[in-house]
Amino acid sequence: MQKTEQAKHIEAQHDLPEVTVIIEIPRGSFLKRGSTGRVDFVSPLPCPFNYGSVETHVGLEGDLLDAVVLGPRLPYGTRVTVKAFGAVGMTDRSMYDDKLICAFEPVGKRKKYAVLMFFGFYARCKWVLNLLRGRVGRNACEGWGDARSAMARASPRSDGEWRGSSIPF
Repeated sequence: MQKTEQAKHIEAQHDLPEVTVIIEIPRGSFLKRGSTGRVDFVSPLPCPFNYGSVETHVGLEGDLLDAVVLGPRLPYGTRVTVKAFGAVGMTDRSMYDDKLICAFEPVGKRKKYAVLMFFGFYARCKWVLNLLRGRVGRNACEGWGDARSAMARASPRSDGEWRGSSIPF
């Protein structure tokens, strides 16, 4: 018996990782905060997505694993449990960094495209900011990837072990 596309889609959603994300940058905010809560910079453009981190994992660059939560604006400090539908790979100053893409409902092609366009633009802006700060290295959006693979690249965090990244952002 052949499965319908809808049945395949529902089955695939059950295999997606579920993560708890703490919101550091609410959708529409101009303040870019890091995982420690410190303001990194004030953006000339509002953030189009809720941006935060998964406190249980540390990414390859030494900071908490980044996560975007699509959907309506969520207040700063909100903890939300969502499915990770994918990940966007970013290179910042030649350091690879995954961004989990999370949502309450499936992420369609248009939303994936919007996310990739944002991170492509963000990489160019971050290059300029890094240049002004005297920080060198390649900046780029590496494209859409698998959420489970992104989580496998991150390190599980033990309580009390992480005190913030040693790399200045």
